[in-house]
Amino acid sequence: MSIRGLKKKQPKTFKVKIITVDAEMEFSCEMKWKGKDLFDLVCRALGLRETWFFGLQYTIKGMCTWLKMDKKVLDQEIPKEDPISFHFLAKFYPEKVEEELLQEITQHLFFLQVKKQILDEEIYCSPEATVLLASYAVQAKYGDYDPNFHEPGFLAHDELLPKRVLRQYQLTAEMWEEKITAWYAEHRGIARDEAEMNYLKIAQDLEMYGVNYFPIAQNKNHTDLLLGVDAKGIHIYSINNRFSPNKSFEWSAIRNISYSEKELTIKPLDKKAEVFKFFSSQLKVNKLILQLCIGNHDLFMRRRKVDSIEIQQMKAQAREEKARKKMENQRLAREKQLREEAERAKEELERRLFQLEDEARQANEALLRSQEAAELLAEKAQIAEEEAKLLAQNAAEAEQERQRLEITALKTKEEKRLMEQKMREAELIAVKLVKESDRRAKEAEHLKQDLHEAREAERKAKQKLLDITRLNYPHMVKYPQYSPTDTRDANFDKGSIKLDLKDIDLKRLSFEIERERLDYLEKSRKFEDRLKELKSEIHALKREEKQSGLYS
Repeated sequence: MSIRGLKKKQPKTFKVKIITVDAEMEFSCEMKWKGKDLFDLVCRALGLRETWFFGLQYTIKGMCTWLKMDKKVLDQEIPKEDPISFHFLAKFYPEKVEEELLQEITQHLFFLQVKKQILDEEIYCSPEATVLLASYAVQAKYGDYDPNFHEPGFLAHDELLPKRVLRQYQLTAEMWEEKITAWYAEHRGIARDEAEMNYLKIAQDLEMYGVNYFPIAQNKNHTDLLLGVDAKGIHIYSINNRFSPNKSFEWSAIRNISYSEKELTIKPLDKKAEVFKFFSSQLKVNKLILQLCIGNHDLFMRRRKVDSIEIQQMKAQAREEKARKKMENQRLAREKQLREEAERAKEELERRLFQLEDEARQANEALLRSQEAAELLAEKAQIAEEEAKLLAQNAAEAEQERQRLEITALKTKEEKRLMEQKMREAELIAVKLVKESDRRAKEAEHLKQDLHEAREAERKAKQKLLDITRLNYPHMVKYPQYSPTDTRDANFDKGSIKLDLKDIDLKRLSFEIERERLDYLEKSRKFEDRLKELKSEIHALKREEKQSGLYS
C-alpha cells in the first residue's frame, strides 16, 4: 500500500480547546465524534471517573449551553472557531459533598469551581464565612502555617475575598490578611484534600449553592420571576430575592415536566394539586431547563437506590484511599513531629554548643585578661618600686633641702635682723643728717646773714671812710700831688689794714661755708648710695624668703 493510500484513509479531524478551572487542554477530534466521545476523552485525560457531575459548556449568541452527549459535535450549534472552545465544568451538584464526591480529582474540580463562583459573587456568602472559606483555601494551597516562611504580605497576590466584601468594610489588605491568617493558623495538620472538603461542606449550606437561575414569567407579557434548578428540586423566586424561594417542588413531588414552545409545565405528583405553567424568553431556555431537570432528577433517584457495582467499587476504593491517606497522614504527622522534635533537640544542642563555645570564649578572654592584668600589675609593681626609690631619694633630697632652707632661713632671719638694725641705724643717721642738715642750713643762714651784715657794715665803713676822707682831705681829689704824703699814707694804711682784715675774715668764712656745703653734699650722696644698697639687700632677702617658703 502506498503512502498516498494511507493518507486518503486517515480520518479528518478538528481541534478543540478544553478549559478547566485551572488549566487548558487541546485535542484533535474526528469529524464523526459525538459529544460523549469528546467528553470521555477529556475525562480520561483528567483521570475522572465520576463523570455524571460534569459537562462541556459553550457560549453561543450570549447564552451558555451544554454540549449534548448523543449528538455529533459538529452537528450542534457550536461557535465557528478554530480551535472550538469548551469549558469543562460541574453541571450537576451533589446534595452531600462528603458522601458523594469520592475521587480527589472530582473534589478538587468542585472546590475550584465553587471558589470561583463565590469570588465572582454568583454565590452569595456572608463576610464572616468568606474569611473562613479563604483560610481553608490558603491551607489547601500553602499547607501548614509557618510564621518563619509565611511572612506578612504572602497573600498579597491571591484573590481570596469577593469584591463586594472588600467594598463593604473599610479595611486594608493587611487587615484582611491578618484576619485570614488568624484562621489559617488554626488549620495546622489538615491535608489539602481535607481542607478542600471542609471548604465545600461550608459552601453547600449557602442558599445559592448549586442553583441554576432562569428568568420566567407567569404570563406572556411580564418576566417577574426566577426559576431555580438544583439537586433537591425546582424553586420559584421573586426577581429581587434569590435566597428564599416563594415556592419549591422537590423531585420526589414532581410527576412530569414538559414544555411547548416557550411554555413550561410542572405537574405535581398529586393529581389534585394545581399544575404550574410558566413562560420563558425563548425556546432554548426551556430546552436547557428541561435538560437540567432531567439530569438532577436522575441523580436524585440514583442517590435513593442501591448503589451500582461500579459505585460500590468506587466507594470501597475511596474508603481504602481515605484510610490509606489517613494512615499516611498520621505517619507523616508522626515523622513530622519526630523531625520537629529532632530539629528542636538539634537546635537545643546547637544552642547549648554555642553557649558552651561562648562560655569557653569568655573564659579564654577572661584568662587572657587575667594574664594581661597580672603582667600589668607586675609592671605597676616594678614602676611602684622604682617610684618608691625615687620618692625615697626625693625625700632625702627634700630633707637636705629642708635643712638647707632651715639654715638659709636662720641666716635669712639673722641677715634680716641685721638689715633691720642697719635700716634703723640708717634711719637714725638719716634723721641725724636731716637734723644736722637743718642745723647747718640754719648756721649757713646765720652765716649768710652775718656775711650780709658784715658786707653791709663794710660798705657803710667804706662809705664812712670815704666821707671822712673827703671831709678831712678835700684837696686830695683835685690836687693829689700836693697832699701831705706822710699823714695820708699813714691814715690810708690804717684803713687798708682794717679793710684787709675784714676781707680776710669774710673770705675765710665764705670758704668754710663752701667747704661745709661740699662736705654736706658728699655725705648726702654717700647716704643715698647706702640707702640704695640697703633697699637692694632688702629686696634680695624678700625673694629668698619667698623661695624658701615655696621649698618648705
